[in-house]
Amino acid sequence: MKRTANAHWAGTLKEGKGEITTQSTTLNKTQYSFKTRFEDGIGTNPEELIAAAHAGCFTMAVGAALSQQGITPGDLTTDAILDLDMVALEIKGIHLELKASAIDGVTEEQFKQVAEGAKAGCIVSKALSVPITLSVTYGG
Repeated sequence: MKRTANAHWAGTLKEGKGEITTQSTTLNKTQYSFKTRFEDGIGTNPEELIAAAHAGCFTMAVGAALSQQGITPGDLTTDAILDLDMVALEIKGIHLELKASAIDGVTEEQFKQVAEGAKAGCIVSKALSVPITLSVTYGG
């Protein structure tokens, strides 16, 4: 299976602009620019897309792990906070904040173990070479 995306850029770094389109067209000529990446502008940026991909992949992995144990996942919400070092121009790490509720049949400790396994095993986590941390809020 292959997944694709396309990026187009025109102009200088600060004054130029670009568009990103994904295979699914969920992003379809979505704008990005210096301002959307390093300031406050309307559009997206690569780091935001990495955080979104990581949040989605990790949350699905938690749901899948629970399902494999015969547990209905309930409500799972993950915020992925990507730490971009603006001086070194590198991603320093990603912190995942998982909030879970409406899950029967698993203790908080068991749930945290499932979440740690999902953090290590999700496809996007395995593709990244930065530190990944996790905090879990479990409402049962």
